[in-house]
Amino acid sequence: MIPSRPASIEASALVREFKKGPRAVDGIDLHVAPGEIYGFLGPNGAGKSTTTLMLTTLLPPTAGSARVAGYDVVREGPAVRAAIGAALQEAALDPLLTGREHMRLQTALHGLPRAERAARGEELLERIGLREAADRKVGGYSGGMKRRLDLALALVHRPRILFLDEPTTGLDIQSRAALWQEVSRLAADDGVTVFLTTQYLEEADVLADRVGIIDHGRIVAEGTPAQLKSQIGRPSVEVVPLDAGQRGPLAAVLARFGEPTGASPNGVAVRLRGGERDLAEVVRALDAEHIAVEHIQLHAPSLDDVFLAKTGRSLEGAGDQPQPEEAANREPIAAHSGATA
Repeated sequence: MIPSRPASIEASALVREFKKGPRAVDGIDLHVAPGEIYGFLGPNGAGKSTTTLMLTTLLPPTAGSARVAGYDVVREGPAVRAAIGAALQEAALDPLLTGREHMRLQTALHGLPRAERAARGEELLERIGLREAADRKVGGYSGGMKRRLDLALALVHRPRILFLDEPTTGLDIQSRAALWQEVSRLAADDGVTVFLTTQYLEEADVLADRVGIIDHGRIVAEGTPAQLKSQIGRPSVEVVPLDAGQRGPLAAVLARFGEPTGASPNGVAVRLRGGERDLAEVVRALDAEHIAVEHIQLHAPSLDDVFLAKTGRSLEGAGDQPQPEEAANREPIAAHSGATA
């Protein structure tokens, strides 16, 4: 590994096409700066995991090019893997080994000097809060404990770039928050570049310096969370009528103030043309039409609003199942990058 090489991620017109299937990744361009947390946001089947597999050298591109830590992912795969850590969707954990045994094995695979292995393992187990459970078999770990151990294993060799593929899927709120804290610390204190794929809006909003939104293999929007939300600009108002039979008249009233947008099953929502100042007029109009209201709420623009504006549908619940070809290519792949190959 050459220290002068930048801890950045670059991709140009990157494509991955599976046999008898659509393009899972359709000509995307990426630039992730050193020390940045980049959130790659999209529903299931959008191309997030396929992109990650290409950038970590575990799946060859069909076309285009990519460089990670200054190395070409096709021609210089071993150098890329030496510079990165990766915790992918399929965690490579042995249920019969303890957490400490996993750390011992991983430090040996990465070629750490014998004198450093135990100390490095203990340091990471302490950092992720697994020191007390280190001598328990991993088969008895909770989902959150397994994901934290997975992250620690990816950090053994002190990578400059870390790939996390939907790291908090299936975790409870407490486990998710603990992992967020550690990822933020890695970027802020250690200068690690983080490429984070997620389908959780809050995760991208909280963690990412910049966000790329991918849909059907193409990046449809990119920027800081604040920039993306400012593109939408106007807030929306959602109203739930007291009588469900009045949803029609309610929709007609709200249509005077803006265009329809996503709402709860019992509600009607529009994006306000005049912004927040229209809210008082909405209330007066509803009163004039004698429409009784159970609930009314003003929504500030969100990343889901950005996704809706760019794709015509909400991110929440928008995902299709992964393509069979994509799933088949994922299953046999080990989760931890960085070992020499």
